[in-house]
Amino acid sequence: MSVNSYLDLPSNIALVHEWFTPRSSGGAENVVEVIDDLLSEIASKPELFSLVNEENLQNNSWLFKRKVKTSFIQKLPFGISHVQQYLPLLPFAIEQLDLEGYPLVISSSHLVAKGILTSPDQLHVSYVHTPVRYAWDQMNIYLQRTFLRRIGLGPLIRWQLHALRQWDQLSSSRVDYLLANSNFTAKRIWKYWRRRSEVLHPPVNINRFAWNKPRDDFYLSVCRLVPNKRVDLLVRAFNRLKLPLIIVGDGAEKAYLKDLAGPTVQILGFQSKEYIENLMSRCRAFVYAGIEDFGIAPVEAMASGAPVIAFAKGGVLDTVKCFHCSSDKQATGLLFPSQTVKSLIEAIEFFKEKQLWKDLNPEPIRNWSNSFSQDSFKNRFEKTINRVWRDHINSCDIATSDLSSSSRNIY
Repeated sequence: MSVNSYLDLPSNIALVHEWFTPRSSGGAENVVEVIDDLLSEIASKPELFSLVNEENLQNNSWLFKRKVKTSFIQKLPFGISHVQQYLPLLPFAIEQLDLEGYPLVISSSHLVAKGILTSPDQLHVSYVHTPVRYAWDQMNIYLQRTFLRRIGLGPLIRWQLHALRQWDQLSSSRVDYLLANSNFTAKRIWKYWRRRSEVLHPPVNINRFAWNKPRDDFYLSVCRLVPNKRVDLLVRAFNRLKLPLIIVGDGAEKAYLKDLAGPTVQILGFQSKEYIENLMSRCRAFVYAGIEDFGIAPVEAMASGAPVIAFAKGGVLDTVKCFHCSSDKQATGLLFPSQTVKSLIEAIEFFKEKQLWKDLNPEPIRNWSNSFSQDSFKNRFEKTINRVWRDHINSCDIATSDLSSSSRNIY
């Protein structure tokens, strides 16, 4: 990696994300951390912007004591801890961030970050984790069990989401260059925004995981317990199969799923990273029934040498090589065609009957996960940002040259 070839990147770069808070930290925040680290290596440490921030108060965080410029939401009652409750204000709030003086602006967006305002002289590159899920195709799933709908506010929420869809589509035109975290997200970007995007899979810290431990006779699911993850399908399927399933995660569906779970299903709630790493390294297979824009947990499972059984839609189509479509030596899991209990049961029964854990060797599965490593992401992002920045500078030079020619012609 040559540093000299990147000397033309500006020294003042802005990096924008929706929020930095310990209450909501996951794959999107990991992307920001890796981008921040890369920019610090090849150009300069970027200035950070977000709607709210509390992460830099955590002494175990990469943001500890780091300056983050925030919006007025930071000062509102419960603005930091419940930023999403101010959803109607968030598009307006993100537009108030002052990004003047930053020639290069990079946003990490899953809600409103891409809607920042920049000038024609600034280059805005947005890494899109998803167009707003609950405003578009997953609106009804999110509204299905929401407390606000149960108290009669459903029509009001739908109207707010209608307004958010309009702003979401309009603000997408402000971005100069779009990066999507998967082919599935790229398709959604085209569907809702009518914009082309380049696919760049997010970084996964695969080095955390051990792949060569003995396998135990249990299946594993790790995710937030919210409706769109469809953990209920996993519980119902394993209730019928009477096979051991361990579910790790917390969320609004936890109580509901505990009531649903039979004797072979354990719902452990929130667990430490170390505990999850241990479970992934020992499980017979990792199971997932939701639709992810990318899906970091299945990649982490593969980094642990575990085969993945997942619904064949969304980001897993980029990450999991299905046994039915690949050679035995290349396959990393099994994909089932329908988001139903029946389809999931058939997949697990096939996996169990054929004893696929013997064919799906942990070492090749781990090796495949290297495609999604942090180093792989950094390498591709570095090349992309350098290319796009050069194109931007060249286009500005051409525009300046054309303007100078026009001025000479006048006189």
